[in-house]
Amino acid sequence: MPTLVDPRYPIGEYEAQPFSIERKVEWLADIKFLPLAVEHALLNLDEEQLHTPYRDGGWTVHQVVHHIADSHINAYCRFKLALTEENPTIKPYEEKLWAEMNDVQKLPVNISVTLLHALHARWYEALKYVRDDDWNNRTVFHPEHKRTMRLWFLLGNYAWHGKHHVAQITALRERKGW
Repeated sequence: MPTLVDPRYPIGEYEAQPFSIERKVEWLADIKFLPLAVEHALLNLDEEQLHTPYRDGGWTVHQVVHHIADSHINAYCRFKLALTEENPTIKPYEEKLWAEMNDVQKLPVNISVTLLHALHARWYEALKYVRDDDWNNRTVFHPEHKRTMRLWFLLGNYAWHGKHHVAQITALRERKGW
């Protein structure tokens, strides 16, 4: 009997990993190539499919794509702050409310896909020069979680985040036979 996968977490939840050069290379590649993965996941979807929730009660594919851009804009800023300030306090945001805003509801997904290409090029360029010791020494403080987070944790989290949402889209495509 096949194991049922939680459609919210088709690749599982994020689990922090210890620093390694191999994992750093892998996660940096995840950041670099996420826009292509998103594009591939969306290939040939029509408007009706884009406006289909990836799971019951979940966001539509359209909202997921715009969410990735919103989230990764925040991530890019968080990394830049961590690399230029000592343990800066980052600003949380209401992602569910952002997903309901007019820019998400009215604009086509290709706007966010284009944004992801530019953003991830900048983000990858900034991250590939981070010294190995800075991945564990540079931090941000997240007031909502009331904890300090290392850049290493954030890199893994955002590498996972992109793959997580791409997997939500591709799992929906598989379930629907698209």
